[in-house]
Order: sequence, then structure tokens, then C-alpha cells
Amino acid sequence: MSLKILNLKVKVEGKLILQDFSLEVKPGEIHALMGPNGSGKSTLAYALMGHPRYSISQGKVILDNKIITKASPDERARAGLFLSFQYPVEINGVTVRNFLRSSLKALQGDVNLLKFQRSLEKLMNLLKIKPEFQSRSINEGFSGGEKKRMEILQLLMLKPKYAVLDETDSGLDIDALKLVAKGIKLAQKQGTGCIVITHYFRILKHLLPDRTHILANGRLIASGDRKLARQIESRGYGDLLK
Repeated sequence: MSLKILNLKVKVEGKLILQDFSLEVKPGEIHALMGPNGSGKSTLAYALMGHPRYSISQGKVILDNKIITKASPDERARAGLFLSFQYPVEINGVTVRNFLRSSLKALQGDVNLLKFQRSLEKLMNLLKIKPEFQSRSINEGFSGGEKKRMEILQLLMLKPKYAVLDETDSGLDIDALKLVAKGIKLAQKQGTGCIVITHYFRILKHLLPDRTHILANGRLIASGDRKLARQIESRGYGDLLK
């Protein structure tokens, strides 16, 4: 059981962005994916979720032995794949509570409303999200940090098999960063395998990733343990790009 990405090539509007990318994430693992701006990290995230602008021209995506390379975004979500956006969108008129309840119903069928409400309140408290936010429209008027915590709330409520978290730590102050890291570690404890896309070591020192990967110019150029992320933080990508 794992999320396998095999020899993936991804094009955007005919331009090759990601080349021969391979990675395997097992349940409960955290993999950090780092790299310079424009290296293809977000392209990977959107391609994995089936965004129509991102065309997979070669390779396979296999989720727990099921090939999902050509599946729709909805089919991928139902199979257990989750994407946290770098820039979460606002959804006017759809409350946080209704969105999460509808999403759970679509994934799991009937939802026990009492159990759902208790879980929602518990996780909102864990992430220090004010109770009244459950009655507000998704991300409407939320600060950057509130939007990122809302993404983690969705992750914890939906309990996907695998999650791709695209720069979930960007723009966060130290307190919000600790809360987001706490939520990701809880998801890991629940068995979710995570690909954490980031530019910075600061969140990784809280997450302690199982593996660290470096992407540059659309190619995976290095993999290692968390020491690799610390090396990048102190010395940059220069040595690896030579």
C-alpha cells in the first residue's frame, strides 16, 4: 500500500515542466519536497490531483495498487488523495460546516451529525480556530494564517490516505506554523502519507520528515533524510545544482 509516482512527465500548455519524476510515499510517512522557485513543485501537486491544465504525457500515478493517472479530480479524491492549495480559494455562500459535512458524505456516505459536530469542534479547538468560523463561508475574509489552518482542518476531518500540502507554511508566523505542524503530525498519526512542499526548514524541524527530496529544473536531483533539508537551509541549492 502506497502512493507511487512513476517516471512522471508533465506538460503545461505544451511546455515540459516535470521530467521523469518518481517517488513512493507509504501510509504515515512524511516526505518533504524542496526546490528553487519554478522547479516544478506546484506543477507536481496539481498534476497529481488531475488539474486539466497539467497534462501527464508519460508515467503513472498509482494509489494503493489502483492506477489513477487518467482519473478525474473527483475520482482521485474518492480514492483517498487530498491537495492543500498554496493559495486557498474563497467559496462564497458555502459554510465551513456544510462544506465539510458534504465532503464527508460524498466520500463516506451517511454522516452521523452528532459525531461529526463533536469532531469538528475538537479539531477547531486544536487548531485554535474560533467556533463561529464553522458558520462562515469558506475562507471569505480569512487571514492568510486562518486559511492555512482551515486547509489543515479539512485534512484532519476528511482523513485522506495521502495528502499533498503545497507550501502550507508560507506566510505563517511562528505560532500559526506550530499549529499547522501539529495538525500535519496528527494526520500522520492517523495514517495519512504526506508530501510537504516547502521552501523552508522551519516547518520541517517540527515535522521531522522521513525523507527529503530536492527538485530543480523539473527533475529530482537529490533525496536523503532530514539532514538534507538542514543542508539546504544553511547552504542553499548551489552545491546540488553544479
